[in-house]
Amino acid sequence: MESCKVVENIYLLVIITLISVLQNVFFAQKVERECKNRNMSTSAFERVSCANRNCMDAYPTFLAVMWCAGVCLSQAPAAFAGIIYLLVRQKYFIGYLGQSSQSTPGYLFGKRIISFLSLMCVVGVFNYLLWRYYGSDYKEYVETITNAASTLLLLP
Repeated sequence: MESCKVVENIYLLVIITLISVLQNVFFAQKVERECKNRNMSTSAFERVSCANRNCMDAYPTFLAVMWCAGVCLSQAPAAFAGIIYLLVRQKYFIGYLGQSSQSTPGYLFGKRIISFLSLMCVVGVFNYLLWRYYGSDYKEYVETITNAASTLLLLP
């Protein structure tokens, strides 16, 4: 029964992680398809390859801060920010296939989500340290604030 309690605390993060893996497979298939269909020296292949590379560069950071925020603070807002990040990453990837200016909003929005998740990590760790060394636990208050703040991510 102890393992069920652990899964309860992370199942949303696991779902978002699996969706992100499927998205990476989609990106890789786009690169492979472009490689097979056209000459590898075309600008279309270079754009697809570069978009995939850029997405993969940010991927470890995204996973680390999403899991840290979800485990240290609150799973639901971290998972919500994670799904929004995946949507933004899809927009960035598709935008990069067109003109590079179409990918800029997705890139900037993605940075904002990573910043939010990073802030959640810092607050979660700080709250743990307060609890551990001073006996003050503000997790309930902080979770309420992050739940409300996560909806602000939808604002442009």
